[in-house]
Amino acid sequence: MTKAFPGVVANDHVNLSLRQGEVHAILGENGAGKSTLMKLIYGLYQPDAGEIWLEGRPVHFHSPRDAIRAGIGMVHQHFMLIPALSVADNVVLGDEPGKIRYDRREAIRRVRALSEQYRLAIDPTAKIGSLSVGLQQRVEILKAFYRKAKVLILDEPTALLTPQETEELFEVVRHLKAEGVPVLFISHKLDEVRAIADRVTVMRAGKTVETVPVAGATAQELANLMVGRDVVLRIDKKPAEPGPVVLDVRDVRVHGADKQEHVRGVSFQVHGGEIFGLAGIDGNGQFELVDAIAGLLRVSGGAVHFDGRDITHLSPADRTTAGISYVPQDRQLDGLVLEFDLVENTILRDFRRRPFSRAGWLNRVPALRYAERLIEQFDVRPRNVHRKAGELSGGNQQKVILAREVARDPKLLIVAQPTRGLDVGAIEGIHRELIRLRDEGKAVLLVSLELDEILSLSDRIGVIHHGEMVDIVPGDTATREQIGLLMTGVRPNGATEEVTNA
Repeated sequence: MTKAFPGVVANDHVNLSLRQGEVHAILGENGAGKSTLMKLIYGLYQPDAGEIWLEGRPVHFHSPRDAIRAGIGMVHQHFMLIPALSVADNVVLGDEPGKIRYDRREAIRRVRALSEQYRLAIDPTAKIGSLSVGLQQRVEILKAFYRKAKVLILDEPTALLTPQETEELFEVVRHLKAEGVPVLFISHKLDEVRAIADRVTVMRAGKTVETVPVAGATAQELANLMVGRDVVLRIDKKPAEPGPVVLDVRDVRVHGADKQEHVRGVSFQVHGGEIFGLAGIDGNGQFELVDAIAGLLRVSGGAVHFDGRDITHLSPADRTTAGISYVPQDRQLDGLVLEFDLVENTILRDFRRRPFSRAGWLNRVPALRYAERLIEQFDVRPRNVHRKAGELSGGNQQKVILAREVARDPKLLIVAQPTRGLDVGAIEGIHRELIRLRDEGKAVLLVSLELDEILSLSDRIGVIHHGEMVDIVPGDTATREQIGLLMTGVRPNGATEEVTNA
């Protein structure tokens, strides 16, 4: 398959074969061409050259509808479900049973039979909005099989799952494999690929580098194939040497834009010389909490102290001046001005200061040199400081934000989802940078939905569930299973957290 866009060949004579009853993983860096290939297979793009064969005959898909009719099912990373409708309603939507009017009873019967056939245990009458992320994913898989999918594509399927939900998904995939269903599994998590896949195709720069059996392949070997060089997967770090308390969060409560209380009396401290990891399933208040610490949301109760000073009611600009840097989770909304070039974005927090301004006028020459240094240091591509931030890939946008915030030499660096959308080579560099800051005595507050990232980097781990801090555990003894249970609200004594709506 070949597909070119202006200025780039996204897929360059890519070859891929999928066998009956196998799980075939696709690995590659950002820009390797994985997403383009999936869109070609699913009919979202039309190839410039090449062809697709399905069950021994050539096929051509003009749209996803054609692909679905041919038996291609795809579960996207971001689910396409209607929260107010039931499981059955969502599964049959667009192909509802009933000649004159919608036969809901028949829809429920069909969905229940499908869930039993594929061991996707779920209540067909439950509302989507009441289901966990893992159960919503099961609904997406049921949607594919309701439309008689012969091939299932899973795009980053574990991105929002807890370890327990991930293992439940893997059990589903293993059952599908036993039933003869071929599965394409797109992921950047090497350990998961090795746990579930039979073969893996590695893509780099739009080409297929190699297809290898997973049996016997190490994560290190796969990472090296992806990047084209030796990669350090787990950063070795010396034991932390915590200093004085830099951040002191005391019984903080935060309401979101929806007027609901998302953070409910959270308290913790972050010391200089340590990385404090904040773990939790997405939507449990962790991002509202760090937005409030950075000043983007108002604290409705409790207090935030930084470097011995009460900053609860300071503006974001004043917190920046005091020594707090923040890498927000939404890089496009909160991290960058997309219409500004990279020079303007790298000095976004400091354009009022010398040498970047003088007498109220922007001094472009030192700003240009500063931007060029940061772009080089953090390997932002393309290395053209005159490009608008909106023209960069998501991963390179993230590098620009991190470069700007780290270069300010903060006392506290708050990083939310620092490696989201980055490839293993870029992740290696960012992890090294966070460890370097810690070893220099800086305080780092890390929020990530990637549990491996939390476990690898954190000296202490706080787990948040429904806006409450369930427990704080040492990073060097924490396990995936332990943190995964805490993320579901199971407290250290084995009790399940009960939360009342505010």
